[in-house]
Amino acid sequence: MKSRLLAGTAAVALALVGAILIIFYAQGADQRAMASTNPKKVLVVQKAIPAGTPVNDMAASLVIEDVPGAGVAASTLTSLDGKAGRVAAVDLVPGEQLLAERLIDPKDVKAQGAVEIPKGLQEVTFELEPKRVVGGRIEAGDHIGIGFSFAVGADKTKTSEATTQLTLRKVLVTAVQRAPQATATTKPTDGANPQDTTLPTGSFMVTVAVNDIDATKIIYSSNNGDLWLTKEPLDAQDNGGFIARKDTVYK
Repeated sequence: MKSRLLAGTAAVALALVGAILIIFYAQGADQRAMASTNPKKVLVVQKAIPAGTPVNDMAASLVIEDVPGAGVAASTLTSLDGKAGRVAAVDLVPGEQLLAERLIDPKDVKAQGAVEIPKGLQEVTFELEPKRVVGGRIEAGDHIGIGFSFAVGADKTKTSEATTQLTLRKVLVTAVQRAPQATATTKPTDGANPQDTTLPTGSFMVTVAVNDIDATKIIYSSNNGDLWLTKEPLDAQDNGGFIARKDTVYK
């Protein structure tokens, strides 16, 4: 009896050892097979990246993977070095290699007319003065927050109070239009963007991609209240829907 028990235990142990050896062998075989393909480390899309997403917001959605050399395109990127300030020209889907031509200057996106509208969304346009549009420093492809302000009636708990809330978050800007501006006679000697230092004039027409409910909110608020925009990258913090009133703004 005891000898049979020992024999059974030994058989189980041998089976486990055999299974482990097979796993290690299989892994080694995969590694040997990959090594024989002259692999290259390249950037691959891990999570979907919407068209218009800035390069600075892409890092969390990309991974570096070994890809067989024969399957690496000539323009595939191995890093984002030197690509700051660019945006995704089209929607990038998981599994595809990140190609250099997929990243373009925001001005080029604007020149094409607008950023591609994500499936299921629609566009709506509203007009604001420069101070409500981050000083005019918003381009097609940026993501923004949209704050709604009402003089009275928006907060059920205190209908007589004026309220403000950053209601819509990380909204994709598909186009920005403004009246032609006079050409500056001099340029900053430090290479800075004149748009960042010159006081903008006139109004801005901002077009965004949203769902039908949010489009209705924007239209209503534009007609019956005030809108204010923030420039909000995709990795910006979202700490909830705080409603600002006179008695809460200092808390």
